[in-house]
Amino acid sequence: YEIPKRDWSSDVCSSDLAMPKWTKPPDALVSLFAKATEKLPGVQSRRMFGYPAAFVNGHMFAGVFQASVILRLSEGDLAAARVAINAELFEPTPGRVMREYVVVPNAVVQSSKLLGDWLKRGHAFASTMPAKPWTKA
Repeated sequence: YEIPKRDWSSDVCSSDLAMPKWTKPPDALVSLFAKATEKLPGVQSRRMFGYPAAFVNGHMFAGVFQASVILRLSEGDLAAARVAINAELFEPTPGRVMREYVVVPNAVVQSSKLLGDWLKRGHAFASTMPAKPWTKA
């Protein structure tokens, strides 16, 4: 018995797929995000996807992605954000939804009170998770 040779030319390889082009965030957004998150207790500033992000107990709860702010929320707060502020689920690449994360609408980002309120919710949610050690790779 001879194993038939496979024609690999019709298969799509992951290296053949175009990676999305991510853009640098506006400096004003990076500054606004830093100011808004530095007020929260125990926040560690790091980078995720090459963008500024805020962590508590080793868990990311907010970040900048391109020209947007993203938040990690509890199931209840995520549902509330989708209704109250029209937040969309966060997809860093098409079809790859990061559950628990939403994109904060620009109108909310521009309001320091609203943004602060939603950041507090994300911070509170991440604070309930067991602390996770972080080591720089």
